[in-house]
Amino acid sequence: MALEGPAERRDEGQQGGMANGNGVAPPPSRMAGRPLGAAAYSDRRLRLNPNTEHKPQDYTDVRGEYAPAVYSALERHLPPSLLEADRDVKLHFMRDILARYWPHGERNKVHRHKEYRQKIVHLYKPLHQELYSMHPSAFFLPTFLEAVRTNTEESIASIMTEPIPGVFSFAMLQPNFCDMLLEEVENFEKWVHAMKFKIMRPNTMNKYGAVLDDFGLEAMLNQFMEEFIAPISKVFYPEVGGGTLDSHHAFVVEYGKDRDVELGFHVDDSEVTLNVCLGKQFSGGELYFRGIRCENHVNSETQHEEMYDYSHVPGRAVLHRGRHRHGARPTSSGLRMNLLLWCRREMKKYQMDFSSWCGECQREKRERQIQCVKATKLAFLRGAGGAMI
Repeated sequence: MALEGPAERRDEGQQGGMANGNGVAPPPSRMAGRPLGAAAYSDRRLRLNPNTEHKPQDYTDVRGEYAPAVYSALERHLPPSLLEADRDVKLHFMRDILARYWPHGERNKVHRHKEYRQKIVHLYKPLHQELYSMHPSAFFLPTFLEAVRTNTEESIASIMTEPIPGVFSFAMLQPNFCDMLLEEVENFEKWVHAMKFKIMRPNTMNKYGAVLDDFGLEAMLNQFMEEFIAPISKVFYPEVGGGTLDSHHAFVVEYGKDRDVELGFHVDDSEVTLNVCLGKQFSGGELYFRGIRCENHVNSETQHEEMYDYSHVPGRAVLHRGRHRHGARPTSSGLRMNLLLWCRREMKKYQMDFSSWCGECQREKRERQIQCVKATKLAFLRGAGGAMI
């Protein structure tokens, strides 16, 4: 089957992440200002795989160019001999690693964005203050809450539909929460316009919408991810680290007249993506899926069984891998607004084998197996024929 066109990568665009979070990183040489004890670990190397049993220390009070989530994620990769060291020792060790492997330009971009956020949070007055801290019973539907709190594969699966492999749909948000979030976004956009303040758009493909983390919702949404998305991802997406999600990028997109009309064929800059329709009244705007692909096969052909169109319903969520190719058809009337939560791991495991989740890798693997079986049968028949002679 032909593609809808080349698949783009929808990146965050405005805020840089770590340029190299893959592989095993050797620490740099000792730097001035390192605390006593750090030198003892200068010959240690980071773990390739995170220590999922280790509970990182709290870094929320740490100020600087790196987000606390980066330190928490990186701590799971520290060598065993360093895990029980003082926090200051670990912190300096990790800063040395980050300084060596995170380019200066990326650090500057993140620093500027952090200053931008701090200025907004200082000046902007929220419309609905109750949105800025987690209130599960007010935010989520009872069926969703019960399933996640029971936290078994059976309870989570009981509220899900899976129309095609890897795409899950479920009723999630309370109508009042959807309304309040829409009103908060509209209030923020009016404030930005009145203040003649620059608004950062959600990513490199959407020209309308707002980044929720930019005006104070980051802490609530991080809890949203950790307590209500990670338990689901752990069950359904273990091969991309669904159980170890540790950072996010959250935003609202807007489709309709004088807004974005459609969204081209692309993959997301995430391990797992949550997409929830908030409203309002609209027609069209279906989300179409075209198979999961690794970077090597992102523009390979779509197989018939990989094609699926999803129709948005306010309050209902769709969950999928970031590498699941998709796009949005034109919103033909009205206004459609969706909450997007890109769930990530700051420290990604370096992968060489994508056959556990890439549809094209799986197809190529099956084809190799078929050819291998054919070759074995042919060799056996030739050997049997020779024996008869």
